[in-house]
Amino acid sequence: MKVIVICGATATGKSDIALDIAQEIDAEIINADSMQLYTGMDIGTAKLRIAERREIPHHLLDVLNVKEDSTVAWYQERARACITEIHARQKHVLLVGGTGLYIKAVLDDLNFPDTDPEVRARLELEAEEFGAQSLFARLQELDPAAALAIDSANTRRIIRALEVIEITGKPFTANLPREDSSRYPDALQFGLVMEREHLRERIDARVEKMWSQGFVAEVDTLLTQGILEGSTAQRALGYSALIAMRAGRMSEDEAKEETKRSTRQYARRQETWFSRDARIQWIAPHQPRLETIMQKINS
Repeated sequence: MKVIVICGATATGKSDIALDIAQEIDAEIINADSMQLYTGMDIGTAKLRIAERREIPHHLLDVLNVKEDSTVAWYQERARACITEIHARQKHVLLVGGTGLYIKAVLDDLNFPDTDPEVRARLELEAEEFGAQSLFARLQELDPAAALAIDSANTRRIIRALEVIEITGKPFTANLPREDSSRYPDALQFGLVMEREHLRERIDARVEKMWSQGFVAEVDTLLTQGILEGSTAQRALGYSALIAMRAGRMSEDEAKEETKRSTRQYARRQETWFSRDARIQWIAPHQPRLETIMQKINS
């Protein structure tokens, strides 16, 4: 039974091609988008509705509430358990999403040290006094590769990366698993790419569609459910802008434009992150996606 990864930047069409592949090879899908883990975060994460899933089993969707925080270790454990269960049913696995560190954590062996409460507390105090951007600038200087993988607004993960650097004396990325230590050495990884201008147009169109589908109302509902109590969920693309809008820090038009801008920026970081993994087979825009991937799977 195979493990097949479909990755790439946001808005490149990963969900649709994964459904096509799953139907071809009798596979089940495991979500590898860190924000689609959350119940109620549907429109802003482009989560497939149940009716759109073609009766294909999907795993690790809607498994956390917005007050909870996800971690790489938590995701790794649950995703690997899903793979074991799916393979026991004699089904193939499709791991689908754009959260590169989550995908790498599933495939490879992590080597992160335990937390140091004193270091963590000091970094949290610095974040409160000087702001997350100050810590992020330090991370960019100490470990540029880690800064590419971590959202500059995600204070919790910035602090964790700096904590690991201070504890080990090495870059955060030095603790990432080596590609030759894969838990699933026969895994196939496919990355979807798209011309920059075309991707920009798709991102802008997706954001407009989110608004027309009721994204503002979705965030209002999540605010009543306590999204501000969960540091991971509240910093999600689009959600953070609408939270700022409801706090009076920007207008709705500004929130929409900020969502487009931050999503384009995130897509560039995703492209850079995935480009560093030589195991990924890239599917160019001019290639027939399904036929190309199926040929490689069956070869």
